[in-house]
Amino acid sequence: MRGLKIVFWVLWRVWFYILMTIPILVMFPFLVLSILTESGYPYFFKMARIWAKFILFGMGFYYKIDKNQEMEYQKSYMIVANHTSMADIMLMLALTRNPFVFVGKKELSKIPLFGFFYKRTCILVDRSSSKSKMEVFNRAQKRINQGLSICIFPEGGVPDDESVLLDTFKDGAFRLAIEHEIPIVPITFADNKKRFSYTFFSGSPGIMRVKMHSHVETLGKTGVDRKEIREEVREIIYNQLIDFDLDPIKSYS
Repeated sequence: MRGLKIVFWVLWRVWFYILMTIPILVMFPFLVLSILTESGYPYFFKMARIWAKFILFGMGFYYKIDKNQEMEYQKSYMIVANHTSMADIMLMLALTRNPFVFVGKKELSKIPLFGFFYKRTCILVDRSSSKSKMEVFNRAQKRINQGLSICIFPEGGVPDDESVLLDTFKDGAFRLAIEHEIPIVPITFADNKKRFSYTFFSGSPGIMRVKMHSHVETLGKTGVDRKEIREEVREIIYNQLIDFDLDPIKSYS
C-alpha cells in the first residue's frame, strides 16, 4: 500500500510541473508582450489567474472562500497570508481580480520557464542580503505608487518544521502598508499544507478553504504602531487556523 502511495506522489508531483508548463507555452507570446512594459502588468496578471486556476483544477483542488469584506477593484492593498505550500501562489492569484505583485523568494526563479516570468514580474528577495531587503522595499513602493497591490507572506518563508502552525511575522509588509496608508487584507489558508506541502511524498486532491478577513486599516498610523498592527494581523490568522483545526465543518459553514 505504501508503495502505491509513493508511485502516486511521484506521478502527481511530476503532473504538477506539467500543469505549470502547459498554459505558459500556450500563452507564451502574449505573456512576453505583457511584460515588455510595466503598464502591461494588469494584462499579465489576468493571464496569471488563468494559469493558476488551470493548475488548481488539474490537480484536483477546489477552493471555497469565506469573505468578511470585499476588496474594491483598482484599489491598492497589502495582502498577507500564512505560507505552507507552493500552491499558495496559485490560490492567491485565484482569489482576487485586483492586480497585485508578489514579494517572493529568489530560489523560485530557477524553475525552468516559470522562473523566466517569475523574476520579471515579482519582487525577489534574497533573505541573506540586507541590501536585497532594501531593494525589495524600494521596488514595492514603486508598485504601490503605480496603483498595484502587494502580496507578502510575512513569515518570510515556509517553516522547516511543518508542525509549526504559524511562524513569527517579519515587519516589511506592515511597514509598507503604514507608509502608504493602504489597508491590510489578512487571508488564512486552511488546507494547503495538507493538500500540497513542500514534503515530496505527501498531499492529495481535495478542498482548499480560504478565509478573507476584514481589512485592517492603517490610515493615520505611524511607525510606532507597526508592531501592534503586525501582531494584530498575526493573531487574526492564527486564531482562524485554530478554528479550522478544531471544528473544520463549522469554521467554514
